Amino acid sequence: MQRDLNLKRRATVLNEQQAWSNRPMSPMNQQQMPRNTEHTELEIRVARPDDGAAIARIYAPIVRDTFISFEIDPPTAEDMSVRIANTLAQYPWLVAEDRHTVIGYAYGSAHRSRSAYQWSCDVSIYVDASFQGRGLGRLLYTELLAILKRQNYAAAYAGIALPNDASVAIHERMGFRLIGVYPKVGFKHGSWRDVGWWHLPLADLSDEPLVPIPFPQLAP
Repeated sequence: MQRDLNLKRRATVLNEQQAWSNRPMSPMNQQQMPRNTEHTELEIRVARPDDGAAIARIYAPIVRDTFISFEIDPPTAEDMSVRIANTLAQYPWLVAEDRHTVIGYAYGSAHRSRSAYQWSCDVSIYVDASFQGRGLGRLLYTELLAILKRQNYAAAYAGIALPNDASVAIHERMGFRLIGVYPKVGFKHGSWRDVGWWHLPLADLSDEPLVPIPFPQLAP
């Protein structure tokens, strides 16, 4: 298939300390390229707080119309801007852009708050409905998981409200494996919902694990 795909691989962490400025990401091979991307300019970069409106736009129908998210009220653009800034203090938050329009995002977050959990993280990914099925999820997760490994995280977890065949498929393609299900743990849209938990090892386990490096402090 002929593709006019101009993929710019750079990341810019846009906090006040200008960490990760113009950091290159790993190269993409032919198999990683999204399908059906004629005349597409795709960029994976680090999110900025001013991406809040675009990210809220992608997330709102997921909250409003599905049980994929257990939130009830869609967060505002301002809410999302705060979440992005707070997340970037410790974890990566990446966006995919097509011609300067955000079409998907992925980020890491704390698995639990108590100290012994600090080597584990949760991951989440969302892609604009009109761009789903083109491999963007794989691209975003490939970059995100590579960063989390470099931060010294030992494991990533993904909670998926069930059923959700598409989300299960992308996570299992990335190497995640089902480790358990919380039955009937949430109630949304008139029904009790199960949540499955998927696990991906990120590092060999050590008796003296290195403390995870905050994302802004990660060396280029």
